[in-house]
Amino acid sequence: MRMIEIEYPDFIPAVLNQSNETFEQEARFALAVKLFEMGRLTSGQAARMAKVSRVRFLLECNRYGASSVQWDQEEINAEFSE
Repeated sequence: MRMIEIEYPDFIPAVLNQSNETFEQEARFALAVKLFEMGRLTSGQAARMAKVSRVRFLLECNRYGASSVQWDQEEINAEFSE
């Protein structure tokens, strides 16, 4: 597995009242959610990137302002048609 390294100021975790580990885990999760939201990753791929189960990933998307379900208009119409 490849690794990306992102520098951040030492004060950021303290300002957020988090440990370095918690901040880094949250940042990794946020990146995975954004790539999922953009349609660049499937939920399974994003979950692996975030190092959580797919179910947990989908349940926690809401915390990051992203919908775990992404339907286009055709899918919505099909769901609600008689």
